[in-house]
Amino acid sequence: MNDSANYRVERDLLGERRVPAGVYYGVQTLRALENFRISGIVLNHFPNLVVTLAMVKKACALANGDLLKLDPLQVKAIVAACDEIMAGKLHDQFCVDMLQGGAGTSTNMNANEVIANRALELLGRKRGEYKFLHPNIHVNMSQSTNDVYPTALRLAMIFELRALGGATQQLQVALAGKGREFRSILKMGRTQLQDAVPMSLGQEFNAFATTVGEELPRLRDMAALLSEINLGGTAIGTGLNAECEYRYLAVAHLREIAGEPLSEAADLVEATSDMGAFVFLSGLLKRTAIKLSKICNDLRLLSSGPQCGLNEINLPQNQPGSSIMPGKVNPVIPEVVNQVAFSVIGNDIAVTMAAEAGQLQLNAMEPLIGYKLLESIRHLAAAMDTLRSDCVVEITANADVCGDNLERSVGLVTALNPYLGYGKTSAIARRALQTGRSVKELVLEEKLMTADQLESLPDPETVLGPQIRE
Repeated sequence: MNDSANYRVERDLLGERRVPAGVYYGVQTLRALENFRISGIVLNHFPNLVVTLAMVKKACALANGDLLKLDPLQVKAIVAACDEIMAGKLHDQFCVDMLQGGAGTSTNMNANEVIANRALELLGRKRGEYKFLHPNIHVNMSQSTNDVYPTALRLAMIFELRALGGATQQLQVALAGKGREFRSILKMGRTQLQDAVPMSLGQEFNAFATTVGEELPRLRDMAALLSEINLGGTAIGTGLNAECEYRYLAVAHLREIAGEPLSEAADLVEATSDMGAFVFLSGLLKRTAIKLSKICNDLRLLSSGPQCGLNEINLPQNQPGSSIMPGKVNPVIPEVVNQVAFSVIGNDIAVTMAAEAGQLQLNAMEPLIGYKLLESIRHLAAAMDTLRSDCVVEITANADVCGDNLERSVGLVTALNPYLGYGKTSAIARRALQTGRSVKELVLEEKLMTADQLESLPDPETVLGPQIRE
């Protein structure tokens, strides 16, 4: 077999390598594929990151064209190649592992090489004929990995946050719907897993909806924080090898291409080394994950049993729960959401350590930061969608169980405090626990209230207190 038909020879500062003829990436991507066989999660696992890399390269080419630093035909070819990538083509060629040394250089070069070789084809040239259009000289003109990579990451995260915001809002709506559906079902509220005071099941689900909904404005605020970019700073923020006007032109083009209100960082040196926005985002994602996990803990408790647990709600039966116990069904959707939350919390630790590990004018651990944040955003969105569609919307209430628990619980005695006083109600609670008799029965026996007075207690207007009624 003729090797020249299967390979092309490319050169970099370390020497010559044979690159498979059918690929669009080049020698530096090839070396990265050999060096970074780590996670198995490659760039195209996150399509938005591939798209935003192409957006950045397109904006830079247009800015260099404006400054007459690139030939118009080269600009046209680079822009056309970027447009194809933005439309979803050639994503399989973005194949470098997300975990990589070099502060993202392999990611940047993967993009440079794919764009260069596709642009060469559009110019009527062969892949690898870099004397006509070079990955470093032309596609990467006026750029560095250190401004391209974080800019693309920030923009990708903004896009991913849109999806997370949508999933969050839909889950909030679903939980609020259950709050309305269960508004008239009274039950016993619990603190420290002990009977506390009466409430409605609707109030419980409304609280879930509120805590989820609280994240929506914060997600929007986070997108605004990520919109400040360091494009034009090149290697360390000084703008070396880029003309003064370039940064403003490049950001303006990227703003138009992405349709996002991007702005130039006031201090490019600071913006190149600082990971503060990423740490902030990671903390927000952790907060959201903790809230989500707590909700799932509650759903599992409320549905526990069914015969020997709380059994106040029924979760949908998604799959058999045991290979040995017939009839057992597990709360698999809340469980998987719990696990997503634990993963996000772990990712926050990784992001924190990576951000702290930055040294001098650059943080070399940025690939880990980008990988873990994109993963957390995606997993949280998927978990919320799954929780909503495969669990929350199909939850039903066991109203009789809730009512029976309320009748038997000594927690009901708290509602009698305004009528009988703390001393008498404490004595009634103690007797109820000792004898197993109900609070109502004991109150009637001691003639502390009439039957008519007691009958009003289960009414939501009486029992739930001066809260907002559902």
